[in-house]
Amino acid sequence: MPKLSIRPATPDDAPGLGELMAECGLQPNSEPAHLHWKYWQSRPDWLGPRSFVMARGAEIQAHAAIVPGVCLFAAQDEVQRVRTVHVIDWAARTSVAGAGVMLMKYIAQTTDALLAVGGSEQTLRLLPHLGFRALGVATCYVRPLHSTRILTPSVHPPWRLLPRFARSVLWTLQAPTNGVDGWHVRRIEPSDLARVLPVLPRPGGDMALFERSAALFEYALSCSIASMELYALERDGMPRGYFLLAFALRQARLADFWIDSEDPDDWRALIQCAVLQAKQHPSAAELAVWGSDAASSERLRECGFHARGDLRVQMLAPHHPQLLSATLRVQMLDNDAAYRHPGRNEFWA
Repeated sequence: MPKLSIRPATPDDAPGLGELMAECGLQPNSEPAHLHWKYWQSRPDWLGPRSFVMARGAEIQAHAAIVPGVCLFAAQDEVQRVRTVHVIDWAARTSVAGAGVMLMKYIAQTTDALLAVGGSEQTLRLLPHLGFRALGVATCYVRPLHSTRILTPSVHPPWRLLPRFARSVLWTLQAPTNGVDGWHVRRIEPSDLARVLPVLPRPGGDMALFERSAALFEYALSCSIASMELYALERDGMPRGYFLLAFALRQARLADFWIDSEDPDDWRALIQCAVLQAKQHPSAAELAVWGSDAASSERLRECGFHARGDLRVQMLAPHHPQLLSATLRVQMLDNDAAYRHPGRNEFWA
């Protein structure tokens, strides 16, 4: 019998990956174009493999893909960079005991730290045994955009449709309609990414966050699963911040946002501009977003967003214990939450 081996996945593995994940009850975006973008499309900010399999001969026993990143934090008056990966599409056949764990440990050896945001009940029980430490939560927030647009088939039971619609209408009426005088929104195309580089996130105090780059945004804007749009927020002709919108069927997602300011009014203006831009999309019913630090969460609530649950944020970083005491800011762009969907509408409102 052939021995088990771990190797990078190739496009030839796509049919076997689909069978494995279906057998394990996963519903990842698995059309050929989706798999190519997630696993094999070139991205200059990460030259290594992004999908791994454990196989016995030609038979795939386990699979895990990664979303690469770089965590930034301030230490000794310098910005430290820690390579991270977030594992997605993690599945293993029960016929090989511990195959999924072995694959996770293999991936952990290829990077400085592993990030985990949310996960199934089984995953959440397992991660602490692998050495992951809790760093807080990412709260899921939502604000309705066009209430009538949720009156459509979705993953939710039909009997919940009318109560969901009524709540959406109520929240829309309660949401602030503050103006954004003095601010201008400019859509950024891949050829113009240099415009937002001066206002990319920087760590400060005890906050750690994930690095952004032109290469990362170029990759995101080419997503074949959910269309994405990047906008610069400008004042007096100068960029001050940016936001990235993703459109997964009828749910818009504020996948990433940042402004180079500590003024709460500026952050509220950024979020309100993102809301106004998302409203212009022809099918978006609501805008979903994560808040993982106190300041961002407070600004989101002030802008009419409502909390809909928490996702546990955990990290395995044995060589960087200082990260475990930091306030970690995570966004949907830091894993697959920006684009993942089950092929049917899902709503948070």
